[in-house]
Amino acid sequence: MSGLRVAEAVVRRRFVVRGLVQGVGFRPFVHATAGRLALTGSVRNDSGGVVVEVEGRDGAVAEFSRVLRAEPPPLARVQDVQVDELEPCGGTGFTIEASRAAAGDRTPAPPDVATCADCLRELADPTDRRYRHPFVSCTNCGPRFTVITDLPYDRPATTMAGFPMCADCAREYADPADRRFHAQPIACPACGPRLEFLGADGTAATGEPALSAAKALLATGGVLAVKGLGGYHLAAVATDERAVATLRARKRRGGKPFAVMVRNLAAARALADIDLVAKDLLTGPARPIVLLPRRGGGLAPSVAPGSPDVGLLLPYTPVHHLLLGLPGEPPSAPLVMTSGNLGGEPIASDDADARVRLAPLVDGWLGHDRRIAVPCDDSVVRVVDGEVLPLRRSRGYAPLPVPLPFPVPPTLAVGGDLKNTCCLGSGRSAWLSGHIGDMDDLATLAAFDTAERHLEHLSGVVPDHLAADAHPRYRSRAWATRHAAGRPLRTVQHHHAHVAAVMAEHGHAGPVVGVAFDGTGYGTDGAVWGGEVLVADYRGFRRFAHLAYVPLPGGDASVLRPYRMALAHLHAAGIPWDADLPPVAACPPVERAALAHQLATGLGCVPTSSAGRLFDAVSSLLGVRHTVDFEAQAAIELESRARGVRADGAYAFTIQEGEPLLADPAPVLRALVADLRAGVAAGVAGARFHAAVVDLVVELARRARAAHDLDTVALSGGVFGNALLLAGAAAALRSDGFTVLRHRRVPPNDGGLALGQLVVSATLTKEG
Repeated sequence: MSGLRVAEAVVRRRFVVRGLVQGVGFRPFVHATAGRLALTGSVRNDSGGVVVEVEGRDGAVAEFSRVLRAEPPPLARVQDVQVDELEPCGGTGFTIEASRAAAGDRTPAPPDVATCADCLRELADPTDRRYRHPFVSCTNCGPRFTVITDLPYDRPATTMAGFPMCADCAREYADPADRRFHAQPIACPACGPRLEFLGADGTAATGEPALSAAKALLATGGVLAVKGLGGYHLAAVATDERAVATLRARKRRGGKPFAVMVRNLAAARALADIDLVAKDLLTGPARPIVLLPRRGGGLAPSVAPGSPDVGLLLPYTPVHHLLLGLPGEPPSAPLVMTSGNLGGEPIASDDADARVRLAPLVDGWLGHDRRIAVPCDDSVVRVVDGEVLPLRRSRGYAPLPVPLPFPVPPTLAVGGDLKNTCCLGSGRSAWLSGHIGDMDDLATLAAFDTAERHLEHLSGVVPDHLAADAHPRYRSRAWATRHAAGRPLRTVQHHHAHVAAVMAEHGHAGPVVGVAFDGTGYGTDGAVWGGEVLVADYRGFRRFAHLAYVPLPGGDASVLRPYRMALAHLHAAGIPWDADLPPVAACPPVERAALAHQLATGLGCVPTSSAGRLFDAVSSLLGVRHTVDFEAQAAIELESRARGVRADGAYAFTIQEGEPLLADPAPVLRALVADLRAGVAAGVAGARFHAAVVDLVVELARRARAAHDLDTVALSGGVFGNALLLAGAAAALRSDGFTVLRHRRVPPNDGGLALGQLVVSATLTKEG
């Protein structure tokens, strides 16, 4: 008997795979794996994930189980696999069955994915039938989130439903050996979609002539509206100063930098310093805008006036590649690619709306006849000390779920009024919308409605609780109140939400020393907070320390005119408004007199502890920026002056004992004035100021550790978008023995606020 092999048992098992497993080539992967292992059975999508049944030798089924978990497709993310034993029933072959809807949790909808190398090769190959087809895609790339209308993910549940497959595409779709096997957005010139050009003068073209007309418009200095995956861009040649300045004036952009799309990585390296992390971001499937240190020249001055950085991105759709030039074609100029809107409005994504809203801004439109299911703006990131810092989480990342440290009931968190995103949570997952914008007009509120409904539909989460910011006049809170419909609505203090967001990202149970530095947030005492050190967990917080209050005269007027904030800080510090000080010279005499009266009487003044306003004040005091065109402009330019400058002789805050501790900036202001009068350069003084803020963070963290035995510090709030401050604080805290939590999945600014609201609200709900 020793020469005989014992027959291996035949088994049948069902695998229910959950995670990011639809729209990523998972069913073709399962089909190929089962075929290679000689297994029979089937695979199908349902709204909760992928369901697989396989039958065959026990060892082959065990190997299938291993591969399923360990070697999924590159874009897939397997969260868990449920396995059930079934009775063998025989059968031949392995099939992909029709998708089915199912009750219960829904599988995550995949984000949009940049054009892959294989499709780019086809796009540039004159012998390929998809040569120069502007909508080439496959199982590994192409539109996903912005075309999905329902789950399970199949072509009829996308905006590709209106484009029937031609015979050739249908054959590829059904061929297990083809890389477009079950690729839902499969397309070719025969089945569409198609490009459409419309000039402001009424000229029109389709297909290749449309592309030629668009390129000609750009080449002659025109501004072009380009329909992308999640909305329209406004494009202009980035080396043409007249074209860029025209775009800036029409868009009412002020001095805010434009993003620039370049043809390839070599072109990006000619414009910016790019490390390995930045390279991976630029060339990866998400293709965000990456904020990078500029090098050399070549770009028009109006692209990023006064900024040492430039936001670069690489093409992520075939249309972009065709506009910028395919491999083997002559080099092409980089293009400004900025959101298709006026400042403050949501991005235009509907064709009819874009024709109206963008008409004053552009000289022509390059669109197509595939509908965008939901708007989705470009994501923005920067690299700080080799780690990714998201500044805007949208296309390429939304709606990927953020895993939560504990289960939450079905909850909708509506975020804040600036850089708004909303967040749906259920179980141990949170789904964040793409970037919606500032909630200051009806168009943005309508965009919020659309984004929330789409997210609710795709996630399958029907919220029975709502969470909002505690500010009584926030439009986001008003939206939640109007839509509560009897559901409980919890409000969450702004800075507590910031700290909770970074805790949730890291799965940290707390408590922590939470440092929340930003521009504005409604405090529990009615003041404008923004320079806070909290001892916090998800249940609540204690205000351990904060920047000493100074008057905020005139509210938004002081935000837009940092010289007013500088004068308020000088007043609070007891420093005379002498004529040699830059903010005194910048403030018109009549306004200066009115401001002095306000500060003396408190008329129209609200106390603020804002770190953001302190950075504004220092920027103006050093003569860097007195008025702003966009949020944080003064602080950004102050950071740029201080970058790379040695901060010898750092300034120091005074810490006043009490509960809470008060960090008084008056000594810093006095030292700045002394340096200014001694002729110290603004960059040196700015570096000393940044060092003083770093020292303050460390000192307050030390005191919190001593008082509460805490050695974990969470850094959050929009001020920690400042790379100089974030890198300095994180390094100094770590060298002092602290564990540092910093943002890596959601932005430190208000774009991450909804995640914090969600986990705080859920904790309070569980506790009754």
